[in-house]
Amino acid sequence: MSEPRYALDDLLTLMAVLRDPDDGCPWDLEQDWGSIVPHTLEEAYEVADVIERCAFDELPAELGDLLFQVVYYAQFAAEEGRFDFHDVVHTLTAKMLRRHPHVFPDGTLASRRPPGVTAEQVETRQVSSRWESLKAEERAARAAADGDAAAVRDSAEASVLDDIPRTLPALSRAAKLSRRAARVGFDWPDARGVLAKIREELDEVEQALAEGDRDHAAEEVGDLLFAVINLARTLKADPEQCLRATNAKFERRFRHVETALAAEGVALPEAGLEAMERHWQAAKGGEASAEPTRGPVPAHCNDNPGDRRS
Repeated sequence: MSEPRYALDDLLTLMAVLRDPDDGCPWDLEQDWGSIVPHTLEEAYEVADVIERCAFDELPAELGDLLFQVVYYAQFAAEEGRFDFHDVVHTLTAKMLRRHPHVFPDGTLASRRPPGVTAEQVETRQVSSRWESLKAEERAARAAADGDAAAVRDSAEASVLDDIPRTLPALSRAAKLSRRAARVGFDWPDARGVLAKIREELDEVEQALAEGDRDHAAEEVGDLLFAVINLARTLKADPEQCLRATNAKFERRFRHVETALAAEGVALPEAGLEAMERHWQAAKGGEASAEPTRGPVPAHCNDNPGDRRS
């Protein structure tokens, strides 16, 4: 006889008991809004790692850990009389219905597009434009609801860059900033324009180094990184995913160098660059020869379906 499957209400009950002053867990009772944030970030990255590794058998557990963070925040809010988990679900559903009038034309879950109109026939640019307009309206509504006169006044001049979290990793935030700007036309006409910008920024790095101005060179490196992130965007690639793939590749090849040198009885610090480069190239060549027989791998640099929601 199979074990009964737990449902969402069971999870909410579990959290309430964990936080119960009499019957709860001492560790959980000590937690607050701020103490959980690092765990939330860690769980989000663990979900990304599992997907990158195609370890989908691990994904239910990792998604559960991430969901648990949401339940945690909702419990804090319920204890303080702010809102509860059901308010989170309602707010999210209502927002998604409002932002998808091309899918739910009446703004209800039961409504659908007219018969014969497929998803492919919905013009992508028009959807993105409508999405941005709806988000701008939501920002203005939030300012008005706050009752902040300055916020209400400023909402008329709201930036398309509003609500991009400053706490994002710099690489991800740069990608979001550039995407937002591109949606309103602040963009190069094609990838060649971005390549020219990359060359320009690289020249400025070299000039700063030639002048011995390391601070200016560091600033120009930032500009160069931002230009490269824009190139990834024009290729419809997520720079975080691209860099994670490169990190994994570098680690794999360098570990091969370490293993090969150890097999030769050579300590890494004494090996020298020539020997390390020889083994590096061997690792690189081995990957190239094995590529046709590899199994499925994640599309690290593919189009990110979540981009338009950023």
